[in-house]
Amino acid sequence: MTDKTRNEQNHQLVSGLSFGITSGVITSLGMIVGMFSATNSKLAVVASIITMAIADGLADGAGQHMSEEAEMEKGMAVHSQKEVWLSTLYTFLSVCGSILSFVPFFLLFPLTTAIFWAIGWGIILLLVFNFMLARTLQENPLKVILEHLTLAAFVIVVSYFLGNLIGSLIK
Repeated sequence: MTDKTRNEQNHQLVSGLSFGITSGVITSLGMIVGMFSATNSKLAVVASIITMAIADGLADGAGQHMSEEAEMEKGMAVHSQKEVWLSTLYTFLSVCGSILSFVPFFLLFPLTTAIFWAIGWGIILLLVFNFMLARTLQENPLKVILEHLTLAAFVIVVSYFLGNLIGSLIK
């Protein structure tokens, strides 16, 4: 494998994982907290996590696929079909994997306890992955981490109140 091929595949891996893990974790936290506050049902939360892992994984993979295909430079495609499909696969797997990683907490603990474990797990995933990403990109890790943790906190708070609103309107 040439250095150019290795760098291209590394780009696809970093691109797919960056998008997939961040999207999977932040979306999961919002959905988990929103479903909990709307339904207070462990079944609803677990079913939503599993369904979302597949649906969001496929949708994000397709979106990443389209984005990679649309990248043009001087009228020419930037990525080969192999690179596009690698990015698609890495995105799908990282979204599915990161979302499904929340399921064990709901199988092992009561619902309210599982919610706190899930939030903690999501924060750990964002901390570790964003630290590694910042180091790879030679950026300030604190800036990258705070940016994504702030977004996650915002999504959690909005989802909690939105879930409460939906739960009160539908009950």
